[in-house]
Amino acid sequence: MEATVHATGHVAHRDDEGKRMGMWLFLFTEVLLFGGLFIVYAAYRFINPEDFHTGSQHLDWVIGAINTVILLTSSLTVALSISAIQSGNTKKAKILLYLTLAFALAFLVNKYFEWGGKIHHGLFPGMEEFKHLTHGESLFFVLYFFMTGLHGLHIIAGGIFIGFILYYINKGEVTSESYTLHENAGLYWHLVDVIWIYLFPLFYLII
Repeated sequence: MEATVHATGHVAHRDDEGKRMGMWLFLFTEVLLFGGLFIVYAAYRFINPEDFHTGSQHLDWVIGAINTVILLTSSLTVALSISAIQSGNTKKAKILLYLTLAFALAFLVNKYFEWGGKIHHGLFPGMEEFKHLTHGESLFFVLYFFMTGLHGLHIIAGGIFIGFILYYINKGEVTSESYTLHENAGLYWHLVDVIWIYLFPLFYLII
């Protein structure tokens, strides 16, 4: 725990370790959430291997690979932004965070068009074409839309988190002396990236 003296003379105590611990506990709950979904996926894939393979053929692995590269690059930019803020280079830190947001937007735009294509072909649950799929294929697409959709929401949440970091950098509250919140945003973003690294082969590279 550290103390910071404001201009008013008021002493504010910062519990950086507590903030880090709180973030790790939150990330643990996220791992439990997606870990449970991965177990459900594994069980249904074990029961319906051929149908899951057939369903995977409807997905474009090139788009999935591009999104993987986008997120891996965004992990690099957010990590470099933390190094920049630690060294006191706030301008570089902000540029790198804006680049991270740009990568996040690019990921979501790709996912929008990918989802749009599947919906156009009636593969979204409840649509007419979806009703003609086998039971295993329908399970595949239910899991695909739910898990990638949930991941997309995490991308949006991570982008908002990074937006707050930019706001606090501009206010002078995230600095080379106080950057725990920035680190926590980076940790969250790395988790989002790791989750996609699992989602990509599970849905796009079924053999």
